[in-house]
Amino acid sequence: MWKFVSRKFLTHFPTSSFYPLLFSLLHSHSLASPLSLSHSNFPVTTHNINPKEYSDSIERAWRILDQIPGRATGAYSHSQGIKGLRDTIAAGIEARDGFPADPNDIFLTDGASPGVHMMMQLLIRSENDGILCPIPQYPLYSASITLHGGKLVPYYLNEETGWGLEMPELKKQLEDAKSKGINVRALVVINPGNPTGQVLPEENQKQIVQFCKEEGLVLLADEVYQENVYVPEKKFHSFKKVSRSLGYGENDISVVSFQSVSKGYYGECGKRGGYFEVTGFSSDVREQIYKMASVNLCSNVSGQILASLVMSPPEVGDDSYESYFAEKDEILTSMARRAKTLEEAFKKLEGVTCNKAEGAMYLFPRIELPNKAIEAAKAENTVPDAFYCKQLLQATGIVFVPGSGFGQVPGTWHFRCTILPQEEKIPAIVTRLTKFHENFMDQFHD
Repeated sequence: MWKFVSRKFLTHFPTSSFYPLLFSLLHSHSLASPLSLSHSNFPVTTHNINPKEYSDSIERAWRILDQIPGRATGAYSHSQGIKGLRDTIAAGIEARDGFPADPNDIFLTDGASPGVHMMMQLLIRSENDGILCPIPQYPLYSASITLHGGKLVPYYLNEETGWGLEMPELKKQLEDAKSKGINVRALVVINPGNPTGQVLPEENQKQIVQFCKEEGLVLLADEVYQENVYVPEKKFHSFKKVSRSLGYGENDISVVSFQSVSKGYYGECGKRGGYFEVTGFSSDVREQIYKMASVNLCSNVSGQILASLVMSPPEVGDDSYESYFAEKDEILTSMARRAKTLEEAFKKLEGVTCNKAEGAMYLFPRIELPNKAIEAAKAENTVPDAFYCKQLLQATGIVFVPGSGFGQVPGTWHFRCTILPQEEKIPAIVTRLTKFHENFMDQFHD
């Protein structure tokens, strides 16, 4: 579809690993300048694109404007987010899961992170309150738990089973926390995983839901990578869908699910759009969540609009349907190829093992560092995996994040690698990485 776009236009995104979806881009442009909402002025005419191919985008943009009080995209909105946009998101959740969704359960936020902070603020009452959190984990969780005065209760994902979430480990850590006087309030699950890139089997998700039900835990489901699944044998299932399929209703289990416009195939992280859906909370608790949302007035309206677009893509029969899904498929298949290429490259490096890249945007290889490298790191007062990553950066310009920043089994070392560089740059990255690693291992060989 991008064959219709001028080269001049594409130069505005020289460093992107994939270009913004035209469907989203056109809405952002036109809603910021409603005077462009005519076939003669619509932004596509300035980018060498046939306006008839996107006539449904014009109609959609008008519908969105009509949902905004006063058609004022620069004004404050309802603190939960614009009602019409929440209606659209609820319809998208219902279409995805096959179970009803209530727009009053949805809180629009500036990305998913504010929702996580809000839940930690709600759940943590004192230093004796704990949150079960995966290790390795996205550091937002450890930081927000610390910020709000609680305790992180770690449960370790099993690297030997592809970063599996195993129930005996979960139960063990819960009991250990209880024995220390910690009141565990919630369980965080990141699916697909960050930084580990695994996708949970549905049967495992059922076990997790039942565990939360039995233990009275709030299930905090980080599902921002729900579109990023690269292996045919795995599918994304929301935890809300899984809980409903088990017969659990509103009064049985509390589930909070987070979604963001920053991930998936849209990648609009700078737009700061996202939401969280809360189910299974009493009216009193929901009132407190609303009060917390009100403190921040509202999330930005442009991000709210984009969140509604993410959850309501074009449908069969819409003029933009074929182009939209051609873009989506191109982006996701490219990401899958990049993940596979990097996975295979890591497996060829001395002392490095790497699990299969099933989803999300990362690989999390394990590296066996020579003793001399570990001693050199200690001499610099640096943890060994950070030492490796710093050496890599200085030698090649390649940025890996040390595994110690995410947590790992003591005595093991890892690093996180994103799959987001442009696909045509991946071979050169692999070449530079391979050369560096060989030199590093030779230099510090025991």
